[in-house]
Amino acid sequence: MLDVGTTEDGFARVAEPFRAELLAHCYRMLGSLDDAEDLVQETYLRAWRSFGAFEGRASVRTWLYRIATNVCLTALRGRGRRVLPSGLAPPSDDPAAAPGEAAGGGVAPADPGGPRGGGRIAGGGAAGADREPAVLPPRQRAVLILWDVLAFPAAEVAGMLGLTVAAVKSALQRARASLAEVAAPEEPAEPSAPEARALLEQYMAAFEKSDVALLERALRQDAALEVVGSPTWFAGRRTCLPFLESPAMIGKPGEWRMLPTTANDQPAAVTYRLTGGAHRAYGLAVLTGTATGIAKITVFGEPSLVRRFGFPDVLPPRARSSAH
Repeated sequence: MLDVGTTEDGFARVAEPFRAELLAHCYRMLGSLDDAEDLVQETYLRAWRSFGAFEGRASVRTWLYRIATNVCLTALRGRGRRVLPSGLAPPSDDPAAAPGEAAGGGVAPADPGGPRGGGRIAGGGAAGADREPAVLPPRQRAVLILWDVLAFPAAEVAGMLGLTVAAVKSALQRARASLAEVAAPEEPAEPSAPEARALLEQYMAAFEKSDVALLERALRQDAALEVVGSPTWFAGRRTCLPFLESPAMIGKPGEWRMLPTTANDQPAAVTYRLTGGAHRAYGLAVLTGTATGIAKITVFGEPSLVRRFGFPDVLPPRARSSAH
């Protein structure tokens, strides 16, 4: 057995250092930060209960990932998959279409539980593995994340999931093939890349100035727009722009204020809307930027996300210029 004792202090000493990365792992599996936080708590509760019998045959990190992955798989079997509007219906060609309501996808800070605005979710990985795991069946999703993103050896992945190494390799091949089918025709730019930062600045300036022409220049011809919580989405700049320039969206100059951050390994804008004389939290806009412009905008109209990303609920007024 692991020689750390079975006291609460001993468990905390060996297990707590992995909490942040387990939260990122559960988020990748579930696509919901709230659900991920609940399941990390469940993971630690199960680990604490079995800590006295832990024999140390695997590392504490591997042991915790095995528990967390299986907790996530159990949760996924008990509920429907969370999907974005594009997973529910074809795009609308009517910019005035009523948004309606639908179950939405999930979003998380670059480092759940970490400082605002910085970096990638813990772990590297194959292109697309951080962005699109939710399109995969749960077990393939688990294999892809554990192997490609977190770099666990095949034998350890097999042990975590109760599979043979051959079955794990087969699941990984199917997962990679599925991701290749839904991959963007142009590789998204990294959030820190100059072109990605420039597009984000252009997007934020367009909304803050209510400048439709600036927004049009930022969008690719084939750009897509999704508003999470709605079954309606739009494909093509010709359809997206009329929706965005409506009073309900781009509004008047000064109506919006935006701050840069990173979400789902993509550039994003934390958004505030002028309400009751102050700029109050509205939600988040996540951009898929490429070398030729913004390929996709995903809007999360959830004010609670603003605080989740480490930003205030209300922005202070901008300081007036002292220049004369």
